[in-house]
Amino acid sequence: MTTVSTNMITLAVVGAHLTGQPLNYQLQERHATLLKTCQTAPSYRFYALANTQPAKPGLVKVLDGSGVGIEVEVWQLSAKDFGTFVAAVPPPLVIGTLDLEDGSSVKGFLCESYVIPDAQDISQYGGWRNYLASGQSS
Repeated sequence: MTTVSTNMITLAVVGAHLTGQPLNYQLQERHATLLKTCQTAPSYRFYALANTQPAKPGLVKVLDGSGVGIEVEVWQLSAKDFGTFVAAVPPPLVIGTLDLEDGSSVKGFLCESYVIPDAQDISQYGGWRNYLASGQSS
């Protein structure tokens, strides 16, 4: 396991910032290091957001028992680079705290719930890569 320095922040990404996806360069140019691929705790719903370029998903924590685990990549970057990264996150996405399957918590992408009525629930795919591979994305 990689040692986490106190001036380093871990960040979970769920969609366009994943390895091989169109916004991953934003992590690469900040010299972020991929620590692991894992799943969230089973307390989230996952949505394909409408009218986003590039296409992006939204992760929403639910408390009604309908949540599932979603694949994430956990990256590490300096506090300074984390700040510039977060400053560029567009609404309705936000950086909050995600619960992972191993019981730990990390900073990560969440989505404001006001966009959910216009989004497609893709929770059954368990992650962005699976959704894209299904051919269901537009």
